Amino acid sequence: MTNKYYEFTPDYAVPPGATILELLEHLNITQAQLAERTGRPKKTINEIIKGKTAITPETALQFEKVLGISANYLLRLEANYQETLARIKEKKSLEQNIEWLKNFPIKEMIKNKWIRECKDKVEQLDELLKFFGVSSVDAWDSIWRKYQVLFRKSNIAKTNPYAIASWLRRGEIEANNIDCLPYNKDKFKEVLFDIKNLTTTSPEVFVPQMQMLCAKAGVAVVFVKEFKGVPVSGATKWLSSEKALIQLSLRYKYNDHLWFSFYHEAGHILLHDKKSLFLETNETSETNKEKEADRFAANFLIPQRDYIEFIKKFDSRNISRNAVISFANKLRIAPGIVVGRLQHDRLIPYSYLNDLKVKYCWTDEK
Repeated sequence: MTNKYYEFTPDYAVPPGATILELLEHLNITQAQLAERTGRPKKTINEIIKGKTAITPETALQFEKVLGISANYLLRLEANYQETLARIKEKKSLEQNIEWLKNFPIKEMIKNKWIRECKDKVEQLDELLKFFGVSSVDAWDSIWRKYQVLFRKSNIAKTNPYAIASWLRRGEIEANNIDCLPYNKDKFKEVLFDIKNLTTTSPEVFVPQMQMLCAKAGVAVVFVKEFKGVPVSGATKWLSSEKALIQLSLRYKYNDHLWFSFYHEAGHILLHDKKSLFLETNETSETNKEKEADRFAANFLIPQRDYIEFIKKFDSRNISRNAVISFANKLRIAPGIVVGRLQHDRLIPYSYLNDLKVKYCWTDEK
């Protein structure tokens, strides 16, 4: 036989006064007599019985002497009663915000095991608030409202600001599980060179290595799967003054995009302030800071002097596969990165040399 346990959350609260009343009846003591024996006003005793006045530690000790019931037990009854009252009040508040749930990609979040599935909508809303680490819808708004304009500007037709907030929050949660040394700008610059040598390796190799190297410099790197409403390749955010977050997706699937996104976000950390959130989407390259991060990524992966010397030898008709591979080997980077740069600069067609790019996919897509 299998024992099953069910969680029971009552929608009513029983005051500890009910237990006291039963005990008074058992001992043949009236409320007036209890008031006299404890030195409490009759009104106070009556309000305690009805649950209108809380049992204080001092009162609990007095009841212990008169009624022979443990003060600790009475105080636990009082604590449970107050907690139940608070939960009932909170449930009523949540019920008024059920429609708010519809803003979020709940099915995707459940599928990705970010939150558990709840049959009751109030419980589902409570689960969502726990995911965001906030106590109420108003608290959520106060934290995320400042990012809403940025979310909407990124790509009005396809962006769901609530989906992006969910994606970013998942990154924060994963980053909090990464132990990092305090941020060190010089150390971070140093590890970026080491990481560049990993561009020729597989994700199984470079992901743990880049996470470990960046953590030593105070930067947490996380990969969070993209989904509908989140047209974001990467994001940068400071979790504290000593810990930065680089969050990446596999939105474009290929290595040139992924590595450019990583160094683009690294550029934000090195070049820009610690108060801003930076999102990399289709339409974020128009601002000065985004252009600066673009230049940083492009020139870090392929130094400008080397790039100019390479392209001046060719025109779009004779940049060969072997030439690209040889140049990439010289720089010790993946050939696909060179192809992506040449395509972006319109020096070769977007249909040319794509076989040199490496496609990435999430484990559950293999």
